[in-house]
Amino acid sequence: MLNSTRPVNRTRRVVAATAGITTLALALTACGGDSDAGDGGDADSDEKITLTVATFNNFGYTDEILAKYTEEHPNVTVEHVTAAKSEDARTNLTTKLAAGGSGLADIEAIEVDWLPELMTYPDLFTDLSDSSLDGRWVDWKVQQATTPDGKLIGYGTDIGPEAICYRSDLFEKAGLPTDREKVAELLGGADATWEDYFEAGKKFVAESDSAWFDGAVPTYQGMVNQLEGAYEDPATGEPKDLATNTAVKDLYDQVLAASVDDELSAGLEQWGDDWQAGFQNNAFATMLCPPWMTGSIEQYAGGVEGWDVADVFPGGGGNWGGSFLTVPASGPNTEAAKELAAWLTAPEQQTTFFEQAGTFPSQVDAQASEQVQAFTNPFFNDAPVGQIFVARAQAIESAPFKGKNYFSIHTAVQNALNRVDLNGEDRDKSWDGAIDEFTSLGL
Repeated sequence: MLNSTRPVNRTRRVVAATAGITTLALALTACGGDSDAGDGGDADSDEKITLTVATFNNFGYTDEILAKYTEEHPNVTVEHVTAAKSEDARTNLTTKLAAGGSGLADIEAIEVDWLPELMTYPDLFTDLSDSSLDGRWVDWKVQQATTPDGKLIGYGTDIGPEAICYRSDLFEKAGLPTDREKVAELLGGADATWEDYFEAGKKFVAESDSAWFDGAVPTYQGMVNQLEGAYEDPATGEPKDLATNTAVKDLYDQVLAASVDDELSAGLEQWGDDWQAGFQNNAFATMLCPPWMTGSIEQYAGGVEGWDVADVFPGGGGNWGGSFLTVPASGPNTEAAKELAAWLTAPEQQTTFFEQAGTFPSQVDAQASEQVQAFTNPFFNDAPVGQIFVARAQAIESAPFKGKNYFSIHTAVQNALNRVDLNGEDRDKSWDGAIDEFTSLGL
């Protein structure tokens, strides 16, 4: 879920990424690759057990829903722990894995971008493979969490099929169409390109005091997610030299040309105080919009009328974010935790989480359900968000390759973009800084 790329503090993210790599490099020595640490307690036995579930941000796991599981499994008490930020959850997970797993929750939620690094140590997690669950998820979601030898280390929760959220009131003042179908056409329709999106932005800013989008980094995120292997070779997993990575450099140049040269960016860092305030002061008119973002928009734009969602995305389908539930092998009740994780990712529960928290389900049956298909969002002008995001999900052909070094390399590029977009640094100098950061990783 996204939460997946919240760049709250750039320096902190670099430290967190490096710390994660370091701690996990020590993990096998600390844990000895032991996957039989717990007794694997059964949720259907009479033994009283407590299962802890650790998440971040808003997965939709309310006390009422967790109490429903206890009603069905009277011997199980479920405790939910939520980290304030995804970065905090990641640091906690990697640090405790390296120390042998002591103190981890029975179920640990992880973001998709953490997976490649974690999957290099599959013995630290319980194998969640279960033939009775075959076909539950869209294929590419399962593939993301499956090791080369067929071990499944995570059950998929949400995915992030992307649409475009926009301010229809600001569009109207700028002389642009406001109807969501016409907005989709304005942005290129079924054949929308990033050039189309930026060209529409030029028309908008010429007639408005607001920016076209919130910042360079989130816009780049949508673009880079459409590359098959942005930072590593999909065939070998080897990192690509950032100094000669023309595909990434082209996107870097393209998004900064739009952000700075064409003045389409509000120059805001997502999740920062200024970004949050920007929803109230008309700072920007559009943003890339996976389903989980709609809840944040409604939260920060409360009282602001005009937000809507268009069934369109530049470059075709795109996925931003999405999470998984894992069961650390060090837990005392791994079998019971596996049962709970399967229940939490069942279509029925995922449909409820979408309705309550906007986390779009990765489950095939949930996407096809009447509840999801017919779901509308009053805050977004009663947009048929269920129908829109189902269509956007169907436009996703596959997941991009993200290896164990994705997170750290991606952070270096994000840092470079922010130095230019937020602080006005020379873009060539900032790119050189990204290369230096990449080199320092010693990959």
